[in-house]
Amino acid sequence: YLFIHERHRKVFFCSGFSKFRFSLLLLNLEEYYFEQHTANHIQNKGGQNERKIRGSLKICSKSVIFEPDAISQPIIKIPLRDCIKIGKHGENGSNRHFQLITMKIFILQVSICLSQVYFIKEHNIVAPYKIERVILRKYLYLHRASCLDKLGDQTAMITAILQSRLARTSFDKNRFQSVSEKLHMECKAEMVTPLVTNPGHVCITDTNLYFQPLNGYPKPVVQITLQDVRRIYKRRHGLMPLGLEVFCTEDDLCSDIYLKFYEPQDRDDLYFYIATYLEHHVAERTAESYTLQWQRGHLSNYQYLLHLNNLADRSCNDLSQYPVFPWIISDYCSAELDLSNPGTFRDLSRPVGALNKERLERLLARYQEMPEPKFMYGSHYSSPGYVLFYLVRIAPEYMLCLQNGRFDNADRMFNSIGETWKNCLDGATDFKELIPEFYGDDVSFLVNNLKLDLGKRQGGQMVDDVELPPWARSPEDFLQKSKDALESNYVSEHLHEWIDLIFGYKQKGSDAVGAHNVFHPLTYEGGVDLNSIEDPDEKVAMLTQILEFGQTPKQLFVTPHPRRITPKFKNFSQTYSHNLTVVSPGEESFEDLTEESKTLAWNNIAKLQLHDQYKIHKEAVTGIAVSCNGSSVFTTSQDSTLKMFSKESKMLQRSISFSNMALSSCLLLPGDATVISSSWDNNIYFYSIAFARRQDTLMGHDDAVSKICWHDNRLYSASWDSTVKVWSGVPAEMTCTRRQRFDMLAELEHDVSVNTISLNAASTLLVSGTKEGTVNIWDLTTATMLHQIPCHSGTVCDAAFSPDSRHVLSTGEDGCLNVIDVQTGMLISSMTSDEPQRCFIWDGNSVLSGSQSGELLVWDLLGGKISERIQGHTGAVTCIWMNEQCSSIITGGEDRQIMFWKLQY
Repeated sequence: YLFIHERHRKVFFCSGFSKFRFSLLLLNLEEYYFEQHTANHIQNKGGQNERKIRGSLKICSKSVIFEPDAISQPIIKIPLRDCIKIGKHGENGSNRHFQLITMKIFILQVSICLSQVYFIKEHNIVAPYKIERVILRKYLYLHRASCLDKLGDQTAMITAILQSRLARTSFDKNRFQSVSEKLHMECKAEMVTPLVTNPGHVCITDTNLYFQPLNGYPKPVVQITLQDVRRIYKRRHGLMPLGLEVFCTEDDLCSDIYLKFYEPQDRDDLYFYIATYLEHHVAERTAESYTLQWQRGHLSNYQYLLHLNNLADRSCNDLSQYPVFPWIISDYCSAELDLSNPGTFRDLSRPVGALNKERLERLLARYQEMPEPKFMYGSHYSSPGYVLFYLVRIAPEYMLCLQNGRFDNADRMFNSIGETWKNCLDGATDFKELIPEFYGDDVSFLVNNLKLDLGKRQGGQMVDDVELPPWARSPEDFLQKSKDALESNYVSEHLHEWIDLIFGYKQKGSDAVGAHNVFHPLTYEGGVDLNSIEDPDEKVAMLTQILEFGQTPKQLFVTPHPRRITPKFKNFSQTYSHNLTVVSPGEESFEDLTEESKTLAWNNIAKLQLHDQYKIHKEAVTGIAVSCNGSSVFTTSQDSTLKMFSKESKMLQRSISFSNMALSSCLLLPGDATVISSSWDNNIYFYSIAFARRQDTLMGHDDAVSKICWHDNRLYSASWDSTVKVWSGVPAEMTCTRRQRFDMLAELEHDVSVNTISLNAASTLLVSGTKEGTVNIWDLTTATMLHQIPCHSGTVCDAAFSPDSRHVLSTGEDGCLNVIDVQTGMLISSMTSDEPQRCFIWDGNSVLSGSQSGELLVWDLLGGKISERIQGHTGAVTCIWMNEQCSSIITGGEDRQIMFWKLQY
């Protein structure tokens, strides 16, 4: 018998699981915990050995649970569906009892004693007390729902009961941290933890985010200060766009709160409020911005995979979408692990199911015979069962919750690293990948510290700690070597191939088929529209199947993922700390003194100071070229003149006019004897400094020439006639006695006018930017286009390769700075400013740009922010030049001035 006294009702919460044994994991999946009451369990009632056990009774949507205060007594769970009768029983004076009779193998009678309940000052209005007896009615409704034949009907009725309870309550404003807080919005939601959701009310103010559970469990209110928030992600939950996850740290695996809303609009509104707050505090991160940091060695492989998992809806709070990490090592037999041997590693270009050739042939034969929709693998690489397979030693309650109170068969448990890998290679239905814990620091999931009885294997041995490979001396050594492997050069060079499979372009479509990477259609985002399923039973069954089977991550990339840039960066595995380590002298990646001085200069680029300024033109300056010794500065302008300015005497020495049309750019040939200028009159002019005269004219275009480049006796010219042309016959030092014969070696045709061009350091690649916002990357050895990226809305103002030729940066009239991976053509970073950036210089990590307003802006590409604004010209900065040592900078502007800048550090 259980006697419950309504007058002793209280709010229940626990601060930890050491004192309170009750947990939401004791509930069934998709079950809710509503409230609790103090209760007594009477054993042998009326008998000589009658005994009263004090505890609490939890009312849940599908069961009642009695938790004794004494830990020596078991928790009793009574499924409401097993009750064959609930009704009044044994009236005695003013007390009223009702009886739950359950019948499976035995009959259990539970009597619950009720007294009157007083409701006082509802809505803080002084009024006569309301007297109700409600417990019996609650049980009857929940029992009726649990006894419905169809699962869909059960779910619908329980949902109605839950929504009714939520509608009758609201967030307790007395829980605000300050009386001055301003309320922005309040709505109903559920807090999500693994295998469990807890309904309640969400409230956001100008300073805090709150969640108040309906049942007060595990504590009355969860509060997060908005100032502490670092990241927020919209999530799919149950295949619906209803989730929101909030992180107060930058790199942690687990979030501070995961909320599931009942309406997408509520989720989006709350996201908007937090995102608006974060705009002024934290830079928004995209997959592409993390890609740039990873490529350049500022993120480890481990950190990058964590970020991609987060962006792809993977969460530690959702076991059906738990973060997925790759198997890296394939050698679990050797006594020593050789990370310099490629044979030590798994082939990252193939999914687990395609690693065994013989098994793959069998799977493909079945795939060919299968009717549509076809799939190659009958199970997924990540699912709740697989996650808990790995974590059973530290999360046994989760395994028991998922498997109806039982552990798996002892021989199917996570017994051995080597056995598990072998089964993933050979098993007919085992294609699972790993979880982040294999590359972390906590060895608990490998050790049976809780001394759990996980069963006995067929050989007679008890399941205890996980058996490690011979090369691991201890669990700590195993994790360290796994981390070393993840951060090794081999993995850094091939990790992009695995990313293509899991998060990228080989996840879906014909590329997935070609990569043997096709899973059941229901595992993919958009694979089923739950809203289109009208039958409630079918909808519940479909959702349950999908959640238990596992889900494919959200697709982040639709083009091949860029490779990591490995030569210049230290191997993370040597001193693994999830941070870039200092490169010591003598290592291969150590830069020479010149490179070191450049790095020092760029690290101090924000300390740029104006040294001199001169107004030498009548219109905007369009080009700057400087002699090798830095004494002479040549500039072109829209006033149609080429000027020669002496830096030493600070005097204008020459002014040359070739026509009455604007000049667009200029450059000096090696030897400092000849200046070449491009003009809007369709021509390119050659001027001899020694002879002070025009030496030659190249009439090679049908419209204005917008930009010229030169390398190794070849001239490259861009024009508004939609072409870029490559010319030979341009010697480094031209004589004045005869005109040159220019031969056109190649013509790179575009669809629209070309506004700018630039060469990479080796002059094997050329980037062009058009007036319609397209950036094109060309292979000059074959005169073919490698990539065409429409990444700006409006004219591309400037474009240039990084010093290592791995990336292209472009700026446009739309105010965007875009970074493009040269190998793949992927747009991997995009930043915006409130005005166009007309010109720039960069070192691959930082950018110094000239803006429309005349400011010089210092951009931290890896940090995704503008780190400094420097006052400069009174009009737009139109051109910029930096010397080879990166110590001196000259800018030209619409204010007709040239400005000389120095780095002060």
